[in-house]
Amino acid sequence: MPKMKTKSGAKKRFKVTSSGKVKVKQSFARHMMMNKPKKMKRKAKGTTVLCDADERIVLRNFLPYNRKKKKTKTAAKGEK
Repeated sequence: MPKMKTKSGAKKRFKVTSSGKVKVKQSFARHMMMNKPKKMKRKAKGTTVLCDADERIVLRNFLPYNRKKKKTKTAAKGEK
């Protein structure tokens, strides 16, 4: 079976944390900023974490080699 390819656009847009969550830059922070309220601009700074449903889509379809098994609470307690 051939190697799976990572989508090159996804490489640039998403980062996967060590715990397996997907970080992404906030939207609505690029242009036409004079038409947006200060609160919206302030919230659009930095990065955020994707919700579980979107995270699953990104990892399954776009970043096949960044998939990691998430540690469950019971497994984390047993590893002490």
